[in-house]
Amino acid sequence: MPPADTESRATIAGLLKRGAREFGQERYLVTPTDGLSYAEADRRSALAARWLLHHGVGKGTRVGLFFTSDTEWAVWWLAASRVGAVVVPLSTLYAPAEIAKVLRLADVAVLIAPTRVVTIDVAERFEAALPGLPDQEAGRLCLPGAPYLRRIVLTSESDRSWATVWDAASTAVVPAELLAAAEDEVTPADLAIMVHTSGSTADPKGVLHTHGTLVRQTSTWPAAIRALTGASGVPRILCAMPFFWIGGVLATTGALHEPVTVLVLPRLEAGAALDLIERERGNGVVGWPTFTQQLRDHPSFAGRDLSSAPMLRDGPLDLAMHGVPDGYPVHRSMSETAGSFAFTDTAIVDGEGRPVPDGDVGELLIRGAGTMAGYNKRERSEVFDQDGWYHTGDRVYRHAGDPRLFYVGRTSELIKSAGANVSPREVESAIEECEQVTQCVVIGIDHPTRGEEVCAVIVPAADDIDAEALAVEVRQRLSGYKVPTRWVIASSEKIPTLPSGKFDRRRLRALVAGGALK
Repeated sequence: MPPADTESRATIAGLLKRGAREFGQERYLVTPTDGLSYAEADRRSALAARWLLHHGVGKGTRVGLFFTSDTEWAVWWLAASRVGAVVVPLSTLYAPAEIAKVLRLADVAVLIAPTRVVTIDVAERFEAALPGLPDQEAGRLCLPGAPYLRRIVLTSESDRSWATVWDAASTAVVPAELLAAAEDEVTPADLAIMVHTSGSTADPKGVLHTHGTLVRQTSTWPAAIRALTGASGVPRILCAMPFFWIGGVLATTGALHEPVTVLVLPRLEAGAALDLIERERGNGVVGWPTFTQQLRDHPSFAGRDLSSAPMLRDGPLDLAMHGVPDGYPVHRSMSETAGSFAFTDTAIVDGEGRPVPDGDVGELLIRGAGTMAGYNKRERSEVFDQDGWYHTGDRVYRHAGDPRLFYVGRTSELIKSAGANVSPREVESAIEECEQVTQCVVIGIDHPTRGEEVCAVIVPAADDIDAEALAVEVRQRLSGYKVPTRWVIASSEKIPTLPSGKFDRRRLRALVAGGALK
């Protein structure tokens, strides 16, 4: 933890300013085309924060960020955090309908984005997401589909009438003294970020964390990276998790505690990742094993100079499997604990809520200073039980004398595909909008590299259903990783149900896996 002085208390601004003061010239972020030192991150985010304050953004304002993983994301995340805004990272994988849904659910007031994200024309994507946007006036947006949204900021020139254009040379900023005063009013108890994750309902859940929780939960990250890489100096680690998900937030915040250079890519590609690791003498990769496998499968892997990252070549494919006793991975933590189990109380219980002995499998419960403040728009009683425990649905066990949790699976229906949570109900809702489908059940099927494959069992409206065309239509509504990669055509009587009338997903999964339904 940082020292408990005024500037270094448990807020993002406190961490940043201490880092700029103590190791400001060290590199914080490096991309294939850009870089950012800690001092530059402090300077650039301070200017952006002064601009935000001038435009009325302050404590509690919901600020959406639609950026890929790059230095711009970090600057605006830091800027919004410095003025006490609640940052809402939006996935750049979102389809237009998903963007609109999150803007509405999160009550976003200001949305900030570049004009282009990789191949995405951002203005076109926003106009597809928000009907009526082309006719709006900059700074005075009035959209029933996103009733709290008042301003969309684009970080480079745009001809759209609705866009407020950010100019780093603008004089429309408040004095530095006002920013300092505003930062003094941001406390560890204030909400800092809302990360959306798929849940058991059709709508994504907004996980809320305070500054204090985010700072505490990331404080052990630098030590974990040093242990992982064995680096003798400042570690250089490729973060293969997007900044808009909790794994990326863990890296960007964790690297504020101590010098760690985070290597990032605007789009995860094995060749580009190897280029960056080789060029920067990267010490390793943090991400899901599917991407590590892509690196090892790349045609150039064998000829690369990866001597700075021995674990990448010789270590286990899944770092969560390193040193495990029984073949089950170490639990990687979750969005609800900001990516870490530090400062978190845990309990493992059976179906009756009784603690299980060491070695026995039970459901993981969490509570305490390391746990989320709650879910957006959910009352506390809907999220935590009477004793303050959050029931994760994860089945785990622990060995005596070993603090690690070993992950066995989930009690819920959530699908874990290539490291990403996929809500069956959300996918079902999207598919059921298609005229070709009368009924749909989405399940997860074991897959050798993805962990689970998203499988849709559908009852067609006609005999000549075109599964490929259906997938194309669904891809317009959902991120690519949520779109089923396996389609099963069935009649309604072949889909098993429980006595309650609900779908028997467990039996359906067995029928598909066993080949009885194809």
